[in-house]
Amino acid sequence: MCSSATSATSSATCGDPSPVVGGPPDPQQSYGRKSHVPRHRCHRPLRTSGGGGAGRGRRPGAGADPTPEQAALPREVDVVQADLTKPETLPAALAGVEGVFLVLRYGMDVAPLLTAARQAGVRRLVFLSSGAVVPGADRQPDVIAQYHRDVESAVEASEIEWTFLRLLFPAINSLTFAMQLQGGDTIRAPYTEAASSAVHERDVAEAAARILTGGGHGGRAYDVTGPESLTQAQQVRILGETLGRPLTVEDLDPEPVLEQMSQFMDPEFLAALFALMEQSIGKPAPVNDVIEQITGHPARTYARWAADHRAHFGG
Repeated sequence: MCSSATSATSSATCGDPSPVVGGPPDPQQSYGRKSHVPRHRCHRPLRTSGGGGAGRGRRPGAGADPTPEQAALPREVDVVQADLTKPETLPAALAGVEGVFLVLRYGMDVAPLLTAARQAGVRRLVFLSSGAVVPGADRQPDVIAQYHRDVESAVEASEIEWTFLRLLFPAINSLTFAMQLQGGDTIRAPYTEAASSAVHERDVAEAAARILTGGGHGGRAYDVTGPESLTQAQQVRILGETLGRPLTVEDLDPEPVLEQMSQFMDPEFLAALFALMEQSIGKPAPVNDVIEQITGHPARTYARWAADHRAHFGG
């Protein structure tokens, strides 16, 4: 059986490679929800034959969720209650689990999970890491990269077969635009000309599922991108076309936004994030075919993401 390990307070931004920056967000929007990635994976339960990932009499695709009665997952998925901040809840949740998809909120201690996973006999672990990590660097360039590289190092030392999916800007960050669109047709944000190759969370989920059930990716670190480089302004244009609304963007001075957001989010984290976005202005974001290599299909476009999330924007 394979499981998704997420914290009770894990981010909606896929392991916090970057939180949302569409103006000052509601902390609950960015940090109070469970990760969307494992839930998408569980909507396609992992099924294997022979001696694969599903085993020991339990249904495949089980996920750890802090409130099982509200998990909103298909009935064929077993939901077990666990919280990465409470190590005593982990052994029961990991019983019979052979593969773990790990999505962490920035700053969380991964050691209790790795200890419990090793003791439970977990064979494979996929960690959703950050594209800010610089391979081979003695010291990482910022706190985002350093935290994720430290987690990677702990996973490497765990004796569990590992694979890292390094993701920089998930498409789901755009959900904060929905809050602004409730009051009009203008999106206000800093760095609207910053480019990224936003990744659909379903692509991340499918890649993790393929790795956990198929093998052949042990000891590999993949930089995961979407299929195109788009600025925030271009994303808003695509979103407007999808919704049939004439959306416009207004570029904000980053300093006041950073000061305001620092009142309820980690200042060092935010400073590193804003620096990453500033560095992305005026140059295309890297694009690769990693998703296609792993899943067998091209990565989903931002337009596809917008269409899949019309309901979140009132469309």
